[in-house]
Amino acid sequence: MSNNIKIKRALISVSDKSGIAELAKKLHQTGCEIISTGGTKAVLEKENIPITDITKVTGNPEAFGGRMKTISFQIESALLFDREKDKNEADKLDILPIDLVVCNLYPFEKVKNENSNLEKLIENIDIGGPTMVRAGAKNYKFVAVVVDPSDYAKIGKELNETDGALSVETRFELMRKAFNHTADYDSLIATTMDENANIKSLRLAFTNGSELRYGENSHQKGYFLQKNNSDFSLKDIKVLHGKELSYNNIFDMQAAIESVKDLTDVGCAIIKHANPCGLSEGKNQRKVFENAWAGDPVSSFGSVIAFNKNVTKETVEFLQLDAKKIMDRKFIEIIIAPSFSKDAINYLFQHKNLRVVEFDSQKLNQKNDMKFLFNSLLFQQKDNELFSKKEIVTEIKPNVNDALFQFGIIAMRQLHSNAIVAVRKLDDGDMQLLGMGCGQPNRVNSVLLTIERCRANLKNEYNGVIDEFENYVKQQMEKVVLFSDAFFPFADNVELSHKAGIKTIVQPGGSIRDKKVIKKCDELGVGMIFTGTRHFKH
Repeated sequence: MSNNIKIKRALISVSDKSGIAELAKKLHQTGCEIISTGGTKAVLEKENIPITDITKVTGNPEAFGGRMKTISFQIESALLFDREKDKNEADKLDILPIDLVVCNLYPFEKVKNENSNLEKLIENIDIGGPTMVRAGAKNYKFVAVVVDPSDYAKIGKELNETDGALSVETRFELMRKAFNHTADYDSLIATTMDENANIKSLRLAFTNGSELRYGENSHQKGYFLQKNNSDFSLKDIKVLHGKELSYNNIFDMQAAIESVKDLTDVGCAIIKHANPCGLSEGKNQRKVFENAWAGDPVSSFGSVIAFNKNVTKETVEFLQLDAKKIMDRKFIEIIIAPSFSKDAINYLFQHKNLRVVEFDSQKLNQKNDMKFLFNSLLFQQKDNELFSKKEIVTEIKPNVNDALFQFGIIAMRQLHSNAIVAVRKLDDGDMQLLGMGCGQPNRVNSVLLTIERCRANLKNEYNGVIDEFENYVKQQMEKVVLFSDAFFPFADNVELSHKAGIKTIVQPGGSIRDKKVIKKCDELGVGMIFTGTRHFKH
């Protein structure tokens, strides 16, 4: 088998006509005979490109409103026969080889997205196109198949450079693309027909996989793939610097990006094991970074950090990467932002292993969530709603700033259940995650962890005399708003919060014991707000 195959005869039949005339001209210039069908033929002839009508090859007319055009013994044989083993038989049957198929299919997806009725959907199911594509792809040793208009320029360039031939490497690449194309096409048709029968089905395809160093643990293999035909995905991250990303790094990166994507001002999230241990929003990026780090300085070690705005050198200097004492340098795994200033990049590159990654969190517009289980799949809409109401249900009427209210829900929504967060607005207007507790089998433990974290952080920031520390804690905890991802089933969480000095609690409500919980708030002088929206995250 020759590496290069001279393209002497090409069959062109496309639904999307963009760019096809330019490719056809290049084929004609190399002496290639071009066979074509109705609509495509008209476009090419308008460009003065000589065309052989497909009916002259098949010996049959186009029939049934265009349903029958290319399907024939002559066409499929010209694509499928083995040029070495079957040459004599092909000669006897008067079958001339077709060396190239250029075909994109009826626009079923476009028609579906227009909410067309079943009759129109059926008419836009291509039969002859997939048959030609699959036949040519199966015989890639001798035939090239082009299904993507974005490949025309590359194909045209190779034809020019090789006097009208295509290499086996190109044909193999096109073959893979062709089978993916027809598989995706048939999958969409199948799921759409199920949808018309009110049956939910889902067919997923992922390609462009890259092997990772290992999976979640060193004895597991890991891979990172991209969903077929997706315009943009997490795999489109741009790694500017640092060592190879791991499975866990990528998982944490998703959580980090999600944590800042809905923040409107300058935001910073610090992620450890997919949970934000630090989160802040404000005007000054360096100060926001410091606030987020102060949320849990111990857990911030070895973390993944995300920003939602261009990162400056002043911001990253907080890491003290050039400190003489190694212990003064703040070790992190990854820093992600939509962009970095040039001097920020130069500063970060001092650490040879630190991954510096560009990714715009605003492009993370995920609509669905999936969890793969044993030979099964859980599928749901993404939790993109923050709250449905802001209803004060207690005698005490807490005045929670709208920005802080939204910030608290964003922080809590990202944590795994049972999730509790304590947030506050600082004197300069910045908002900070002061404490969090999550992943516990009961909500009481999460509340206790949150309070413990708040006290530890307040102790770190306190500069006064020891005897006045509790007064400082009392003053700060009164500013805190505590958020819960789900309802409080009992009043014990209210009692713990009140004991810690917290005056305001936000929760979705919906428990059969809501009245008892509200009554306890009224007894203790605690304000409570219902959001009407639960944010459980397993």
